[in-house]
Amino acid sequence: MHILDSGLAQEIVTRTMRIIPFNVNVMDAHGVILASGNQGRVGEVHAGALLALAKKLTVEIDAASARKLHGAQPGINLPLSVDGQICGAVGLSGVPDEVRQFGELVRLTAEMILEQAALTQELQGNARYREAFVLNLIRYEPAARPELEAWSRRLGVGFERMQQAFLLELQLEQEDSGRALSEIQRLQMRVLARRENALTATVGPCEMVLLEAWEPARKGPDAMPQRRLQALSNLFREECELPFTLSMGIALPGIEGAAISYQSARTAARLGRRRDPRQQVFSYYDLALPVLLSGLDTGWQADQLRLPIARLAHDKSRNMLRTTLDLWFAHDENSAATAQALGIHRNTLDYRLRRIGELTGLDLACSEDKLLLYVSSLLTPA
Repeated sequence: MHILDSGLAQEIVTRTMRIIPFNVNVMDAHGVILASGNQGRVGEVHAGALLALAKKLTVEIDAASARKLHGAQPGINLPLSVDGQICGAVGLSGVPDEVRQFGELVRLTAEMILEQAALTQELQGNARYREAFVLNLIRYEPAARPELEAWSRRLGVGFERMQQAFLLELQLEQEDSGRALSEIQRLQMRVLARRENALTATVGPCEMVLLEAWEPARKGPDAMPQRRLQALSNLFREECELPFTLSMGIALPGIEGAAISYQSARTAARLGRRRDPRQQVFSYYDLALPVLLSGLDTGWQADQLRLPIARLAHDKSRNMLRTTLDLWFAHDENSAATAQALGIHRNTLDYRLRRIGELTGLDLACSEDKLLLYVSSLLTPA
């Protein structure tokens, strides 16, 4: 049964007394006044409410009846119910003939407030349950698989479909973390209101993950993720009041697929921001190679892969050479476009590329050497 508390009772009193010229009292299921336009009565047992609750009917008390009831005042008292269960009563003080016309209006308003509160509690409870599932899912551990499978059945989540993670990150300074967390929680509720079956979770004071499942199309299997990314980007641009980035992970089937998708979304966001801090939306599919190579960032192999770029660090023009190299790769090794982007002559670009080759010991005309240099640049932040 829904429990009527003092906060909701006060909301009922405040809202109803704005539209009627009489005092309103709100009582709990035991007839105790929780809120009243007359603060001195809060905490008293309301005799008229006890009668209304016992009879489950509207009870009117005139002046003569009030004298026979301890502490009673003339007025009308109506039981309140949510989902067919009595949870309290509302009373209007005054001559019954004068307040009667407002009784049903006040009761309907009160029950509407209680029903909305009950629905919000239910949604929040269900959302917390789903959020806990998402957090366990993206932190997948093989030992937890049976529990996650049972959990998914209760929620109606089918892991035979493609699972895809989207990561929203608010771009704020650390001292604004409280504001960011409040905004993340508000956005979660907005997403749930617009996408009833969405699986979301707060993964940090500035981060929210959203998981979606879908059936791959027969034609153009990569088109659906991109459309979903665009749709979510539009939604957050409309709803979010703070600067943000949105990243999309790889789409994979199965429980493990959801966790991998989340990790790939995080990596895409990190690498994407490094490439272009001004960009707002990132996709695994646009950064597939850098994301896949990010798994090679430890061990002796990583040391060897980083070695070519490390050799540039010994030259006094290292920053200029690194910028030149990054833009050359960004323009698909097109010398004309790279020179234009740098604002230099083609001959100057050719000189810089030769210098890079000399310092790294690699031949930029050789495909294998060029690939090694590209991988080295991906694994070595500028």
